[in-house]
Amino acid sequence: MYLTLMILGIALWAGAHLFKRAAPDARANMGDKGKGPIALALLASIVLMVIGFRGADVGQVWYPPVWATHVNNLLVLIAIFMMSPAPRKGKLLNNMRHPMLTGFGLWAVAHLLVNGDLASVILFGGLLIWAIVEVIAINRAEPNWHPTQIGTYAKDGMFLVASVILMGVIGYIHYWLGYWPFG
Repeated sequence: MYLTLMILGIALWAGAHLFKRAAPDARANMGDKGKGPIALALLASIVLMVIGFRGADVGQVWYPPVWATHVNNLLVLIAIFMMSPAPRKGKLLNNMRHPMLTGFGLWAVAHLLVNGDLASVILFGGLLIWAIVEVIAINRAEPNWHPTQIGTYAKDGMFLVASVILMGVIGYIHYWLGYWPFG
């Protein structure tokens, strides 16, 4: 039952995000009032994923190597930086079209490296597939893209420091939930 809830959460997450691309006219007809139902669908998807993941039986598909924890932490830090405002306000990632979705995919890969249980493979694998499909859908819907105004390395540095701090906070939350992420 829990895996089913988690899979429904992943499907709802993907559906809510892809709705704009799959049914652009329907989404456009909703206008700004459509943001509320989409936000509620995303919130419900997260609740379903969390309940499903936390309740799922732990069945190991594979056993992660010890070194994967360190690679995971580095990839998660890079992912947090990519999902920050740095790509728009900084200089390093300015020419990257989908830094947030790439960072999200990197986050999913990092979690697949250190979690070999079935629930993790379904959750993080499903979210990775969604991120890839979302990039493809955006590129097809909006083929002409140009980078925004180039920022500064100082802004990149500021967001890197913020990313390290946020990584510490996320690590503490993982510890509070019973998962020590730092090896």
